[in-house]
Amino acid sequence: MESPYRWMIVAAGAIMTCVAAGAMFSLAVFLEPMSHATGWSRAGISSAMTLNFLAMALGNFGWGAASDRFGPRIVVLIGAVVLGLALVLASRAQSLIAFQVTYGVLVGISASAFFAPMIAATTGWFETQRSLAVSLVSLGIGVAPMTMSPLVAWLLSSHDWRTAMLIVGLIAWVVLIPTAFLVRRSPALAAAASGAMPAESAGTIRTVREAFRSPQFIVLSLVFFACCAAHSGPIFHMVSYAIFCGVGPLAAVSIYSVEGIGGLGGRVLFGVAADRLGVKPVLIAGLLVQALAIGTYIYVRELKEFYSLALIFGAAYGGVMPLYAVLAREYFGQAIMGTVFGAVTMVSSLGMAAGPLIGGWLYDSYGAYTWLFVGSCAVGLGAVAIALAFPPVPSQRKLQPA
Repeated sequence: MESPYRWMIVAAGAIMTCVAAGAMFSLAVFLEPMSHATGWSRAGISSAMTLNFLAMALGNFGWGAASDRFGPRIVVLIGAVVLGLALVLASRAQSLIAFQVTYGVLVGISASAFFAPMIAATTGWFETQRSLAVSLVSLGIGVAPMTMSPLVAWLLSSHDWRTAMLIVGLIAWVVLIPTAFLVRRSPALAAAASGAMPAESAGTIRTVREAFRSPQFIVLSLVFFACCAAHSGPIFHMVSYAIFCGVGPLAAVSIYSVEGIGGLGGRVLFGVAADRLGVKPVLIAGLLVQALAIGTYIYVRELKEFYSLALIFGAAYGGVMPLYAVLAREYFGQAIMGTVFGAVTMVSSLGMAAGPLIGGWLYDSYGAYTWLFVGSCAVGLGAVAIALAFPPVPSQRKLQPA
């Protein structure tokens, strides 16, 4: 019988991913007041976000491996302490390079201490409703722009940027540190660590080295990379594209909120569907919807059309993202889940970093966003094609007659 405490793990994971992601992505809200107060260039301040992605890529793998070895609680606790400290130090930075190091590197590394370890920990607590549970943990990332960003904007309405960022760091400590103590290893892993029972393994893959050489890992990494590379460019440039199409600036920004709402619904819908229909078919269907939605943006011009497509696009990319963790758990088991999923997430972060850069280059080269959406749609369809090569998960393998 599964423990009711498993839902506490889900709640803790959602809270921590919300605060960590919200603190990191709130840089967009700080950008204008920081530039005005310090004289630092917007490009220089924004480069901290590029450093965030690169630091997260390395951090996802390192923290995931550490959670397998030492347990998720100590990992998220260290992440909570470092994240608050990084924000406090960034608020005191007196030079642009000091800000880039504290906010870009330290915040990126510490923020990555929550996603892969908590996703891995959650999969160990659930034998049923696993896809839904993982989707609910990732819900924290979807809620972050609707909670932390407005909070930062409210703080900036009555405080300078340094005080506001200092308060965000204190909030991170107050919320994350107590929540970290709620995190526990799953009963199966706790028993394995104490020697009471052998650690679980899925199929014949029992070691990290064997996992990294397996076709399952290669396909999973390539699909996750292509998925993120496909949607990151359109997400980042969506406001600029809407303005380019004649939509007003304030209305264009609201498209993000509609995408966020679609993402919240998509996470729940896809999670429930994957539990009932299987992860692989739901993931492939979601990737196909994502690719077609990206391609359809070429024909969108009116605000209501942007809103309608944003709901579909947001539901698709928001819904498929948690499913990679469920596949990783089914392929590789719980014992090395943190390491494997951290490595896969590291690869996907490189895809996330590539999309905005390539999209900007295409616009500068051609004076329009058409090729961004054409190229992103093609990459998205490529993700669908690669996903068709997924080997069957162990639970789906049937015994062959002798």
